[in-house]
Amino acid sequence: MTKNIGVIGLGSMGLGIAQSLLRAGHSVWGTDLNSEQVAKFVASGGQASPLADAAASLDILVLVVLNAEQTEAVLFGETGLANSLSKGASVISCATVAPDFARRLADRVEDLGLAYLDAPISGGSAKAAAGKLSVMASGSQVAFDAAKPALDGMAETVFDLGREVGAGSAMKAVNQLLAGVHIAAMAEAITFGMTQGVTPQQILDVIPQCAGTSWMFENRAPHIVEGDYTPHSSINIWPKDLGIILDIARTAKFPAPLTATALQQFLAAAGSNLGHEDDAAVAKIYARNAGLELPKAKAENLEAAS
Repeated sequence: MTKNIGVIGLGSMGLGIAQSLLRAGHSVWGTDLNSEQVAKFVASGGQASPLADAAASLDILVLVVLNAEQTEAVLFGETGLANSLSKGASVISCATVAPDFARRLADRVEDLGLAYLDAPISGGSAKAAAGKLSVMASGSQVAFDAAKPALDGMAETVFDLGREVGAGSAMKAVNQLLAGVHIAAMAEAITFGMTQGVTPQQILDVIPQCAGTSWMFENRAPHIVEGDYTPHSSINIWPKDLGIILDIARTAKFPAPLTATALQQFLAAAGSNLGHEDDAAVAKIYARNAGLELPKAKAENLEAAS
């Protein structure tokens, strides 16, 4: 069934989601502060007229913004859309936020007669573009039913984590703890190996066949080997996400030392002007501190040779 769907945030994940929804046959409006991303969306067949003008006709609004502050601003800020949506419309919130925030926002949204699905996502830009994301979702059955047409178009797997909003965000926090620690561990392992005369390419050839591998290792290590730090997921995401995890842990009086250590490495990378590079660039901090030189991109190698 064709739906009118709005997508707020056309970054590496949001653009893929919007394009997947278009391929699924929906009418999709999208917006982003980056005009280049909006142009890509329009070239795919999307509509970029102001969402405020289209809000009343939307069946579903998908929020793929950076954090809790942006999520709240989109809905309830000075130009917020919540009051413009028609009763019964669905709000799918995909940002990584604290469970308590998700519950508070859901109450405000549902007071307006809207359905709210706590639905953080995982899978990266490639799976977003293919419509094969994993969604960790929680909310009322009404919210799940209202969101289903969009979820069918953007996700390969939807984990139903129950009727209580916040459970989806809690599971995303667990996932991000592992993902952030694994990226930092991947960078540490590769640069450690270099101190012992093992090249990044050799490590990439061997570790995926061994017990020490991880999805993050296999996905991010090639970026280091290729010297390509084009951001698929940027360094700047991790101080936010790991910070959320530590805030949740602090409230729960739960020590999370591995998370805290990984956070320090990402903060060091962000403080070294690497924030907008791919998160595999955290390896540059390890390399700098050890006096190592990471592989360069092919273009850099050609330039050096000339």
